Amino acid sequence: MIDLLAEKYDIVVRYQGGSNAGHTVVNKFGKFALNLIPSGIFQEHAVNILGNGTVIDLEHLCGEMQKLRDRGIKITPDNFKISNRAIIVFPFHKEQDALEEDRLAGAAYGSTKRGIAPVYSDKYQKKGIQMGDLLLPETFQKHLETVLEWKNLYLKGVYNAETHSVAELTAWAEKFGGPLLPYICDTSDYLYHASKAGKNVLFEAQLGALRDIDFGIYPFTSSSSPLASYAPVGSGAPFLKVDRVLGVIKAFSTCVGEGPFVAEWFGEQAEELRKIGGEYGAATGRPRRVGPIDIPATRYGIRMQGATEAAITKIDNLSYLKEIPICSAYEIDGKVTADFPYTPLLDHAKPVTTTMPGWGTDISGVRKYGDLPKAARDYIEYVEKAIECPVTYVSVGPERDDIIIR
Repeated sequence: MIDLLAEKYDIVVRYQGGSNAGHTVVNKFGKFALNLIPSGIFQEHAVNILGNGTVIDLEHLCGEMQKLRDRGIKITPDNFKISNRAIIVFPFHKEQDALEEDRLAGAAYGSTKRGIAPVYSDKYQKKGIQMGDLLLPETFQKHLETVLEWKNLYLKGVYNAETHSVAELTAWAEKFGGPLLPYICDTSDYLYHASKAGKNVLFEAQLGALRDIDFGIYPFTSSSSPLASYAPVGSGAPFLKVDRVLGVIKAFSTCVGEGPFVAEWFGEQAEELRKIGGEYGAATGRPRRVGPIDIPATRYGIRMQGATEAAITKIDNLSYLKEIPICSAYEIDGKVTADFPYTPLLDHAKPVTTTMPGWGTDISGVRKYGDLPKAARDYIEYVEKAIECPVTYVSVGPERDDIIIR
């Protein structure tokens, strides 16, 4: 979906998150798993931006850029820009992430161990180091010395872990930050002038509404906000107004990481759907948890995103089912509710399941809505009504052309 949409936009901006998730893109160049770089990188005309709301692992980004270049994708300062206000993810952030998950043991949050929670924590404690500091070596050195003194006390005192030296991390920053220097700039200023020139901007989120730090299944969330309303702030363009929000939902439910998942399937039933859907994390390769579409959670996500339209993807993966199960409501302590509850109550929730007839035929070649089997159209229209949002796209395969536009 993001690859399809990017074709029509001048600028694509990632506005939150880091290398902990991303988008799997299949197009004429092949199959790619993007973690940090915006999906517009495959469009020759598009400018791609990592906004101030993102957190950037210099080493990971350099590696991702090289993998794309190795496959013929052009990346230059003209088509890729990094906000000077984005925060750097250091090796100690990833170490701290792993140490905390180990400490939590059975109560772990299911972190990707990419350092995301520690680096956002540092940002809001005003102990983060911004990308722009790499352009000012003396400033960078001063900030690093101050931050590292504090961080070493934390690593040693809390986890009895090894500490780091300024020289070690300076060398790391020079090795992986040096190649990025031409890309670092005031992206807010760039977006301001681009908007004045009438350029179209696509904000690309990472993760979904239930992983939002404020409105997700806290504390089993990410540490940033993937909500559309945060996009202008996280991109450096609070002067822009989001006038179209496309909520992308799968025809069934998936989840990477820990936390409540009311509609979850287990065993052979889950493994069959997981294999058919290729449900493994784009960042980690971890098998995703799967289940039928969860209407209370999906409706809530659509609402919190302020979605003006929705896309249903992977509906072709349900073709093997004789009956299509739907989690239409929850039962919590004997009461049935269609609303998505406060997170701790999810631990007491049981799915209320209804079924619809399956269509039992391959639909991956269908390109017109009217050519879909009636059972498939009935399913789409049921979901559309239940989530209270028009479905404008239906995806029947992983490639850009595997799409039905309603």
